[in-house]
This record gives sequence, structure tokens and C-alpha cells, in this order.
Amino acid sequence: MNELLSLKDKNFALSGGTGTLGGSIAQYLIENGAKVLLLGRSEDKLKSKQTELNTIVPNSTFIFKVDVMSEVDLKELKNKIKADFDHLDGLVNLAGGNIPGATLKPDQTIRDIEMNDTQKVVDINLFGTVTPTVILSDLMVEQGYGSIVNISSMAAKQTISRVLGYSMAKAAVDIFTKWMANELASKHGDKIRVNAVAPGFFIGNQNRRLLTNEDGSFTERGNSIIKNTPMGRFGDASELNGMVHYLLSDASSFVTGSIFDVDGGFSSFSGV
Repeated sequence: MNELLSLKDKNFALSGGTGTLGGSIAQYLIENGAKVLLLGRSEDKLKSKQTELNTIVPNSTFIFKVDVMSEVDLKELKNKIKADFDHLDGLVNLAGGNIPGATLKPDQTIRDIEMNDTQKVVDINLFGTVTPTVILSDLMVEQGYGSIVNISSMAAKQTISRVLGYSMAKAAVDIFTKWMANELASKHGDKIRVNAVAPGFFIGNQNRRLLTNEDGSFTERGNSIIKNTPMGRFGDASELNGMVHYLLSDASSFVTGSIFDVDGGFSSFSGV
């Protein structure tokens, strides 16, 4: 493989790596010669994913039980990574998602939204990205290089009905990505970069019932999304891998502070 695109012998930390999108990215990275450090709160899920990935590529995956919103946990993790792995080439912030109380049902109004659940969604999607980025980027500052990839959303760009907290959080992730890119590059050198990927609509465990019926057909919301996606389909989890690869590799060495849509054309379509 061209050296600019090589991920061989690099170490990448991933939060949310046990989910549909994160699991696909983790597998892709190890298949391209990288080591993956999975971060998460559920030890059972982490161990299960580690076993799965180490079966594919032995000794490729390491797990750390950590709350990505805890400064204490992340500072301990930073010290462990420095001691056990010597360097951290990249961080992919995939932790996030939505919860039922923060999602309006079709017949509800904004007055029905659960404020506590909405705040939880903002916390995990925003501060679950901000906190690990701020703390683990210390390692990149010390070593003089590194690439951080955040996960944005179509909900950050335009109104997506029913998901207020998620939309607010992802819009904030976009500006944090730009802010942090400027902060790190201007004060610590041009080899530390921060970008984001904005996925379109992919079916995962969290949104499956929102987009598909039990018989596999699309719900009204699922059909609406397909209608407004020029490619006429949902994305496959593997279709994020190429963009993440590019942003983590040296091929994107002059790219920072950018948000890249991977959405089948959804963000470019006016609906008419």
C-alpha cells in the first residue's frame, strides 16, 4: 500500500467501537495493520468485541473500561496508553446516540420532550467527544503528531424532526471540531489534525425500529429518508471506512477542521 495511506503498526483509540458503525471501523483498521484500543463502559460488550476482532487478527485489539465523560477515567487511560503503547496515532470519537425520552413521537409536540433525557443525549454526544479529545490529545501534543476524527450527523446541518437533543449536540460537535483543529494546529504544529465525518442514514441497533418494520419494510420515516437520498438507499456500515481511513492516514496531512459528508447525497438534495 502507498505509504501515505498506510495504517500499519499505528495505534488508534475508538470510543463506541462495539456498535454497528464503530465495530465496522475497528475491524477495518485491524485488517489494515493497525492496533485498536476500544474504550467503553460495558466490560461485557468490550470483551465480546475484543474476542471477535482478535479472532480475525490475533493480538490486534485491546480494551479499556472507561467513561468517556469522566476526566478521572480518561487521565488514567492517557497514562496507561503512554506506558503500554508508547504512542497514539489517532482517536475516533464514536460514542453517542439517542434515547427514547429525547425523541418525540410523531403525535407529540415539543412540550412532551423529556428534558432530563435530552440533556443526557447532549452530554454523551457532545461531552463524550469533547472530554476524550481534550485529554487524549495531550499525548499527540507530546509526540508531535496525531489525527482525531469526530462523528457528526446530518442532524447538525439541517432540521431532522423529533431529535432535538441529538441535533443540538451534533451541531456543537461541528463547531468543536473546527475550534479544536485551530487550537491544536496553531499552538502545537501542523501534524496534529481534527476533522469530522457526518454520516447520512445507516441502519444500526439504535435506530432500527425507527426506520424499519418487523417485516423488514421501511417505516414512514424510513421511506421519507430514502425519498430524500439521491442514491435511494441507506448506507452500509462499511461505507464509512474509507473516509475514516483517509482522515487517519498521512494522505490527509493538509486537512484539518473539516466535516465530510458520507450520506448518499442527502445533504445536497433539496427535495424538489
